[in-house]
Amino acid sequence: MVHKIIEWSMRNRFIVLVLSLGLFVWGIYAVKKNPIDAIPDLSENQVIVFTEWMGRSPQLIEDQVTYPLVTNLQGIPKIKYVRGSSMFGMSFIYVIFEDDVDVYWARERVLERISTISKTLPEGVAPQLGPDGTGVGHVLWYTLDAPDMDLGEQRAIQDWYVKFALQTVPGVSEIASFGGFQKQYQISIDPNKLLYYKLTAPEVIAAVRSNNNESGGRKFEMSDMGYIIKTSGYLKSIKEIADIPVKNQNGTPIRVSDLATVQMTGETRLGIFDQDGEGERAGGIVVMRYGENAAEVIDNVKAKMKEVSKGLPKGVKFDIVYDRGELIKESVDSITHTLIEEMIVVSIIVIIFLFHWRSAVSIIIQIPITIAASFILLNAFDISSNIMSLTGIALAIGVIVDNGIIMSENAYKHLSERYLIWEEEQQKTTNHD
Repeated sequence: MVHKIIEWSMRNRFIVLVLSLGLFVWGIYAVKKNPIDAIPDLSENQVIVFTEWMGRSPQLIEDQVTYPLVTNLQGIPKIKYVRGSSMFGMSFIYVIFEDDVDVYWARERVLERISTISKTLPEGVAPQLGPDGTGVGHVLWYTLDAPDMDLGEQRAIQDWYVKFALQTVPGVSEIASFGGFQKQYQISIDPNKLLYYKLTAPEVIAAVRSNNNESGGRKFEMSDMGYIIKTSGYLKSIKEIADIPVKNQNGTPIRVSDLATVQMTGETRLGIFDQDGEGERAGGIVVMRYGENAAEVIDNVKAKMKEVSKGLPKGVKFDIVYDRGELIKESVDSITHTLIEEMIVVSIIVIIFLFHWRSAVSIIIQIPITIAASFILLNAFDISSNIMSLTGIALAIGVIVDNGIIMSENAYKHLSERYLIWEEEQQKTTNHD
């Protein structure tokens, strides 16, 4: 079979050259389309289920949230195993699928199963899926450099302006905010006053919840005019919350202000983000979507940051804390230079040892064609250009020229033998004459 292929190739050199050129052009196109990253993504094919039930102990979270979720999620097809983790107020479930499973198919299966499990969980507990990123999806960290702005305002700008703008960038799965204070209204109930007025905390919560909504009405027509009737009850200030009536006792309304202190403050924090020892800052983490081109996503995010900066308050600017783009650029440039140097060195060695330019060219021309063709396979198997894959190509350059050298030496040997036979026949003919 091999002899027939070689024989056909020798008789159809033009077709072989055209096919080689076409393969090389296809490989160049594959190089441009291949995603670039600094490190290979070796994380498992997983879907994260996050459940929040604030104020509950880890043991209660384990018994009523984590255990029911783990036991019910184990029946999903193509699962390797399910891991559960419980902590104060939060539960994390890691559903690990087989490596050949599409991540979005896996997320759909998990979401379907969660919709049936939610009925068995405590009231108010709603499991949700984590972002469709991987363990190496954090490609960019940034903070807001705002020296004349308090942490609450910085976090508000991050949550209500910057985050929504950056999430529209193609390839971005999530913008995870950190640092600063999250604005909220807090109602601090005095238990002694609850006891005095013979009320309970759930009654206060129900009163606040019922007064913070909008009720629909109906259309009322009078004198050929139509009126839409509705009630608007959204709370907009501390005074409105304080004036909410909880109960009526002997004709006197008991308001929230009679039972508690209402104030605007920040959410309770379990830690802070300090940058370079110069003070706290608010910022965000850019999480890349599964299978995206890291270098392209980072460039698009930076371009979007320039656009978003035009709408920031005066004196506020982005400060990039971690940028994988620099690591990607330096890593790929280093490997690329190594590839070029190795190609040059191997070509020189082949020319010196063979000392025959036609044989050397036939061998050297295999190097760029083979390297370009390898990127076709990288794209076919969804492998990015990183320090591991490019180093493998660099190590294979020596192997690439081996077969060419062997074939050239073998051809040279057979030609030499035929030439010797031809010379012997010529001598015999001459002697006979």
